[in-house]
Amino acid sequence: MTLVPVEEHLARCLAGVAPLPPLDVSLLDALDCVLAEDVVSAIDLPAFDNSSMDGYAVVVDDVTHASADAPVVLPVVGDLPAGVREVHRLTRGSAVRIMTGAPVPPGATGVVPVELTDAGLARVTIHEPVPDGKNIRRIGEDVNTGELLLQAGTRLGPRQIGLLAATGHGHVRVYPRPRVVVMSTGSEIIEPGRRPGFGQVSDSNSYALTAAVLDSGAIAMRVGIVEDDPRRLMSTLEDQLMRADMVITTGGVSAGAYDTVKEVLSTLGTVQFDKVAMQPGMPQGFGLLGSSRGSDSSGAGKPIFTLPGNPVSSYISFEVFVRPALRKMMGESQLHRPVVTARAERSWGSPPGKRQYNRVELRRTDDEYGPGYRARPFKGPGSHLVADLAKSNALAVVPEDVTQVREGDEVRCMLLERGRR
Repeated sequence: MTLVPVEEHLARCLAGVAPLPPLDVSLLDALDCVLAEDVVSAIDLPAFDNSSMDGYAVVVDDVTHASADAPVVLPVVGDLPAGVREVHRLTRGSAVRIMTGAPVPPGATGVVPVELTDAGLARVTIHEPVPDGKNIRRIGEDVNTGELLLQAGTRLGPRQIGLLAATGHGHVRVYPRPRVVVMSTGSEIIEPGRRPGFGQVSDSNSYALTAAVLDSGAIAMRVGIVEDDPRRLMSTLEDQLMRADMVITTGGVSAGAYDTVKEVLSTLGTVQFDKVAMQPGMPQGFGLLGSSRGSDSSGAGKPIFTLPGNPVSSYISFEVFVRPALRKMMGESQLHRPVVTARAERSWGSPPGKRQYNRVELRRTDDEYGPGYRARPFKGPGSHLVADLAKSNALAVVPEDVTQVREGDEVRCMLLERGRR
């Protein structure tokens, strides 16, 4: 049996996808999307000199000698709330009451906080001086007109959305989030919530994969279970291609008599099925189906990933192959999960000629090896052990030429924690 290296299958998957065509969207719709072009500011921020305090705008020289024993008393010649549109010049020997965010009147060189005064309305008594320019936010202090705000490739979070809104951008051009259809196949699969009968199993795969798609930042659409019926599978695929940028199936890709996914897609000649040199997750399929709104560079079709049916194999296959492809479609530059080096807490074996992705609990330590990470493996590499998968926060990646990881050995670990995009 010839096995395809992990890198070769991954390269073929990534070559089959490209960033989706950019769209102009409103700011809130752009949340968690990637910018498709640089954004520059069309305005200064602040757009005008304004007060950072509630207080009194003054000419600083008028209050230089103010003190608690010898306060300075000035007439209040105006009142400036935030949002005022007309501001008159301030002359020496007078003050203007001003609110936070209000325009500073021309001629004023500082703002005395209300706490340093008697808060007078007609006349104000000032008990302390302020330095020149104190409590004034200057025009362009934060951002200048024409300044680069955000570079293409930036993922837009709440802080970036706030900056765009502050500088007057109501819309922005981004790579849209891919719409991903997820379906489980198999006549033995039943919906969660029902008690499985003899020979039946609950559909954990489509739920885990749908959650994984959402966690990656894409839009997930879970389809009901598809039984081992070639005509029904073909009909379902045709229907779902109308709304999908990517399709993910799980199950039916091995060499069994009822592996319907492989049977149906092999006749179309669009999906290549490989035996990949990895554990778990050896049977893999990838190809392009139907028309596309731009999810591949050639326009030949929409990507479909056919993942194995065992739940651990299915999830790890998503992390290794599907998630990087999704990130490429979203315009991300960093396609892969972060990787750290850890020390194995105990020994385990790895199959020769295959890259093993072993579930581990990763934790920070400061022990005899110094500060760093320790990786604790679980029961074993079985692709059905979903409880261990749920407890893990990383995958220890063991190279193909290593058959034994010993306690204390260094091992590279792929982080799985939520939010580590």
